[in-house]
Amino acid sequence: MFKNAEFKYGKDIITIEVPDKADSLRIREPDFHIIRENFADDFSLCLTKNLSAGKAVSIVVADKTRLCDYKTYLPWVLDILLQKGIQTRQIQIFIAYGTHAGQSDKECLNAYGDSYQKYKFIHHDCNDKSLFTYLGKTDCGTMVHVRKDILESDLIITFGALSHHYFAGYGGGRKLLFPGLGYKTDIYKNHALFLDKDIKKLNPGCRPGNFENNLLAEDLKQIDDMIEIQRVSIHGILDSKGQVCQLIVGNTYNDFLRACKHLDPFYKANTKKQYDLVIASCGGFPKDINFIQVHKAINNAAMFVKDKGSLIVLAECRDGIGSDTFMEYFKYQDFNLVFDILKTDYKGNGGTALSMMAKTGRINIFLKTTLDDKICHKIGVTKIDIDIIQPLIKGFKKEIACIENASLLIR
Repeated sequence: MFKNAEFKYGKDIITIEVPDKADSLRIREPDFHIIRENFADDFSLCLTKNLSAGKAVSIVVADKTRLCDYKTYLPWVLDILLQKGIQTRQIQIFIAYGTHAGQSDKECLNAYGDSYQKYKFIHHDCNDKSLFTYLGKTDCGTMVHVRKDILESDLIITFGALSHHYFAGYGGGRKLLFPGLGYKTDIYKNHALFLDKDIKKLNPGCRPGNFENNLLAEDLKQIDDMIEIQRVSIHGILDSKGQVCQLIVGNTYNDFLRACKHLDPFYKANTKKQYDLVIASCGGFPKDINFIQVHKAINNAAMFVKDKGSLIVLAECRDGIGSDTFMEYFKYQDFNLVFDILKTDYKGNGGTALSMMAKTGRINIFLKTTLDDKICHKIGVTKIDIDIIQPLIKGFKKEIACIENASLLIR
């Protein structure tokens, strides 16, 4: 007996018949719990000891790839600051690009609304070393350069969406300051901790939703501790459609950890089971806009696949790969060789390339996609279409699972 399962693919929906016994692994959508008065109370309480008229305030927001409905909620933050006696000229807003490309004014208006025209926005440039002051080195050897203008702040407010990150454990929160406002060389040094040089594999502790034995996350914590400026953090909890459902406000690193624990039940599966075949969608556009975004879904879904099992991913990739550096590592077609290159010169999406190689070495990956056949072959996946997927599934006798939002669901 079979049942219909729907999978988002770009802006379309593809229906596939799967066995009745196939498990459906789903996220649990967070409920909407945002009341302006309650947010104002929480935010104001955090400001009480940190703020008075005449203070310089820096707000750090994410770029267009990690939006947190800034059009709606950034004005709330700004209004409260003005009510506290802070003047518009005392507020500067940093866009935490990390190593991402900068945005146009049109893109910024779309991301941040009218606030972009009313306040001073600073576009971070990770390549300009003159912007930074050196604060020291972490235990793992990451040089820590911090923007001079951020260090002149009396208060820093980080405001962004909290999420699971495929090697840092969690995205958002402390990551807005670093790597969001980091120096490129430092960022790559931190990201290189994804590579365990002793065992010549990807660090097993560097995985989504995990802090334990995660050297990269521990390094981020040390960097965060070096920035000794009063802090308020606003963590947005988003649903699968990108709507902000909850806003958690705090002052401390423990508040960040509390927000992470609050996120987990929505997007961590309630099973540790692995399957012989997993069929997954990234969640549709824009989660499958390019392969770099798609990798998040592949990384998550692969955790549910047994060794030598198979993973079918529906991922349109209308914008191609989405990286200038990712493909260059596949000319070597050898995990160990790429590992050796990256351990001495980590850059770009090298870690993502290694992560992909590790997965294709463990399981079989099939991709329903618009990517070119040659590109699919080069990155170690088999391009497949529905007319092949359907009979493959119908003839499959072992355990199967379906994942509708693989970019969000972690094991």
